[in-house]
Parts: sequence; C-alpha cells; structure tokens
Amino acid sequence: MSNENNEALLEVDNLKTFFYIDDKVARAVDGVSFSVHRGETVALVGESGSGKSITSMSIMQLIPSPPGKIEEGSVKLEGKELLKLSERQMTKVRGNEIGMIFQEPMTSLNPVFTIGEQLAEPLVKHKGMKKKDAKAEAVKLLKRVGFPRAEETVKEHPHQLSGGMRQRVMIAMALACDPKLLIADEPTTALDVTIQAQILDLMQEIKEKYNSAILMITHDLGVVAETADRVLVMYGGQVVENAPSKVLFTEPKHPYTEGLLDSMPDVGDEKERLESIKGTVPPAHNFPEGCRFAPRCKYAMKECTEAVPELREIAPNHQVRCILYEDRGGEK
Repeated sequence: MSNENNEALLEVDNLKTFFYIDDKVARAVDGVSFSVHRGETVALVGESGSGKSITSMSIMQLIPSPPGKIEEGSVKLEGKELLKLSERQMTKVRGNEIGMIFQEPMTSLNPVFTIGEQLAEPLVKHKGMKKKDAKAEAVKLLKRVGFPRAEETVKEHPHQLSGGMRQRVMIAMALACDPKLLIADEPTTALDVTIQAQILDLMQEIKEKYNSAILMITHDLGVVAETADRVLVMYGGQVVENAPSKVLFTEPKHPYTEGLLDSMPDVGDEKERLESIKGTVPPAHNFPEGCRFAPRCKYAMKECTEAVPELREIAPNHQVRCILYEDRGGEK
C-alpha cells in the first residue's frame, strides 16, 4: 500500500521515553520515528522488552510518572501535537480520536459494572449522549462486533463472558466513538486460534469500513503476516527495520529480523528444531555500546561495538539500522 502522497494520520518523530529508577536511567524508547496513514495497518514487532508497548503508551500519554518521562520527540495526530496537550485535553483524545485495545481485557474491564454501563460511559462522556440513548447504542456496538445476543450481554458482568467475548467487548469499547486510529496491544495473545482469527478479521473489517488505521503491537509474526501492511521491527528501544510486510517476510535485511523469521514454524519445513536467537534483550538501563543487537548477532564485527548505526533507507520504503548496509549500496 503506497501512502507516500497522503498526509500521515499519526506521525511519531524521535520519541524518547526514559524511566528513572534508583540511580539508573532505562532508555525504554530511544529515538523512535514512524508514521501511520489512514487505511493502513502498521505492526510494531519484537521480543518482550524491546519497547513496543512503551511506544504505544507514550502515544496515549499513559506513562506512569514518576518513574517514566517522555524526554523528547513529537507525536502528531492529523498534524496536532499530542505531547503539548494538557491531561484534560488528552482525555478527550483517548477513546474519542484514538481507541486502545489492551492485552488483557479482565484488567481493563471493571468487574463491578455491567458491559452495557461500561460501553455507554465513553458515549456519554465524549459524545454527550443521554444515558438511555447510550445504552441503546451499546447494544448496537455489541452487534457490530458479532454478539448474537447483544440485548442480554449488555446486562452481564465481565466474569460472565469468555476470554474471546471479553476481547470483543474491548474492541466495541475502543470503537464506540469511531476513532481515527486504533492501537491494539497484543489483542489476541490470550485467545485460541479460531477466536484469534475472528478478532483479526473483525479489526480489519472495521478499519476498511471506517477508513481508520491500526497500530498493532505484537510479538506474533503469524498475526503480522495476516494483517499488516507495514512492519516496524523494534530492538533495544529502537526501530531496527521498517519495511512493507511482503518485503520484510521475503527479504529481511536486519540480522535480528532474520533471526525472528527463522524462529517461526513453517508448515512445509521438516526441520526438527527451530532456530533461536542466542541470548536475551538487554535491560533498558544497560544497553551495550554501539549496535544494541551486536552481542547476539552472528554477523557482528569489531566496528559494531563502536558506534550506534543509523536507520537508513536501503530501498524505497525500506529502512534498516545495521552497519552491513552503511555505504555499501544495500549489499550485505
């Protein structure tokens, strides 16, 4: 999907979010830049600890402060700078212009209130609806996300629903005010494969119908292959590769991306053991000098430990942060 001529819906530029714990500084998000266009699904992928979720929480300004702080950078939604908004102004953006689907619906849904009450709340708050109208709209929202018995479900509490149903309620809540952007943080992790496919189809359907955009945070490359137009691979708080989905899966360039793809099971492959990347993501307060992936990289050279490589374009719409592509015409 080429969006070069469209103005970006979301633009993140040089975002830095640090955490100050004891005497340590954890650079959880360290100079991240990307954009998301209308009608596009962009996936942020990487292992736990790579900075994906902190990036999404920074966009929503939900970073606990202290210990966290957005140190610098810019986050623009349709050209409006979100980082300059007051908490009150930001509350109007959350749920209204940007919807968020969290990983674990049980922690995001209030066990005390019915599903109908929780769905009605953003409609009363953001759209100024009367409670009675909001409750009627809640039924419609549940139908929109595939609840066959929506009229009964609005009267139920979260514990009465299955995991897949709760996740559908979360999507209904995120969609209540027709947001321009939907941020989905591991939206299918706790679900079985059949429900997972239904949830992903539903999100895709809604995106197309309302010409909105999705920023999907996941470590599941199978989900990415199914849904994403573009993929940003994160490691150590930085973007290490940014490419259209088809290109990334057929021609991965960064050694970390290669490692992630090699560790994916392939139905047609008869390998007894999957490849794995040695070691673990370093803690954000203790990144190595130079390239953050160097200690785990099979191509690492002495120069890799001397300077942090830049994220550079090696082909149209394809950026890589790796010394192997610096001044070598994109050849490894």
